[in-house]
Amino acid sequence: MNKSSPEELHPSYVKLAMRNMLQKGSKSLKHFALSTLGILVILLGLAYLTR
Repeated sequence: MNKSSPEELHPSYVKLAMRNMLQKGSKSLKHFALSTLGILVILLGLAYLTR
């Protein structure tokens, strides 16, 4: 019998995201870096305003 498990038929969102990041390469890394920088700026701005 050659039955596939449901996980093989429907890969998890994490696997799809990892595959997508590997295919897109530097574009994904650039977006990740910009998102991280944006979150840091927001947190530092809030910390400054609420000191």
